Amino acid sequence: MGHEAGGAVKIARALLALPGLAALAWGVMLFAEYALPLRPDVLGTLSWIIGGPILNDAVIAPLTALLGLALARLLPPRWRTPVVAGTVSTATLAILAVPLLWRPYGTPPMPGLHDTNPTPALALTVAAVWLAVVLTALRPRVVPPITSDAPPITRDTPPDTRDACSDTPADRPGP
Repeated sequence: MGHEAGGAVKIARALLALPGLAALAWGVMLFAEYALPLRPDVLGTLSWIIGGPILNDAVIAPLTALLGLALARLLPPRWRTPVVAGTVSTATLAILAVPLLWRPYGTPPMPGLHDTNPTPALALTVAAVWLAVVLTALRPRVVPPITSDAPPITRDTPPDTRDACSDTPADRPGP
């Protein structure tokens, strides 16, 4: 990449970061407006804001990763990717459902959301994920597996333009 292109990439990154930083600043302002002066309910909010990511990073994500690694080693190849994806999707759904499962009305009310019990909704969504996992693993392969006798495809490999059916001694280049 040339010097000019590198500078353009840096400018583009800075321009893409600006809306994120503006949103972060806005969120800090809104939280300060809510939290100051300090009250007992602010400490509960802080525990959710700080404790949630710590719980995810220290417990849920490592357990999901270990389960995914164990499943990847134990399962046959065609089941590995769908099952690991289903495991990660299930963990993500569980994280998203915690506020609703933890206590009634754990989130701000939205029309229609609190009309139902979140537990069956989570169970149906997880069932749909695992149905997709099973259907994906059982589908027939469209692409044949790569064999060891085929040369690897790299960027430096020239394209093969010969027709596979016309490979006769007369078609091969001579010495």
